[in-house]
Amino acid sequence: MDALRKEDFYTIEDIYALPDGVRAELVDGKIYYMASPGRTHQKLLQSFSKTIGNYIDSHNGGCEIYPAPFAVFLEKNDTTYFEPDISVICDTSKLDEKGCHGAPDWIIEIVSPGNKAMDYFTKLMKYQAAGVREYWIVDPSKEQIMAYQFEGKVMMEQYSFGEDVPVGIYEGFSIKVQL
Repeated sequence: MDALRKEDFYTIEDIYALPDGVRAELVDGKIYYMASPGRTHQKLLQSFSKTIGNYIDSHNGGCEIYPAPFAVFLEKNDTTYFEPDISVICDTSKLDEKGCHGAPDWIIEIVSPGNKAMDYFTKLMKYQAAGVREYWIVDPSKEQIMAYQFEGKVMMEQYSFGEDVPVGIYEGFSIKVQL
């Protein structure tokens, strides 16, 4: 069997070497380039950031919220690197200037047309295996949210935009997603 050529296997150093403005994620040594997000994506991102940040602040919470681009190193290797749309980290010892080392408590991904399989399958499996407590997939084209709880018995609930979506890591907190 031939050894992998350099262009077939990448590390975080290759991500860091990308030209300014080029965003990509790295999954098991393969680079996935990310298109610039559209207006709806950014509107949702801003709304989530504001709503979650306000909740944390008003409850004197110890968790921190980071919208993309923000590096998440799920595994202790240099072949996997994600930039979730929203990362909520409650164990701040995982944070340094490069990003989050280990699983955030809650991740939200806003689906773009070109990354559906990545959000619905690849990231779902990676996030669950790494110990993410809660994962939301927000799909603007379907106006749906799939909310996964990974603590204890794994559960998934599906919601439509306009419905209150309970936040599993915060009792009594819900978000109504609207365009």
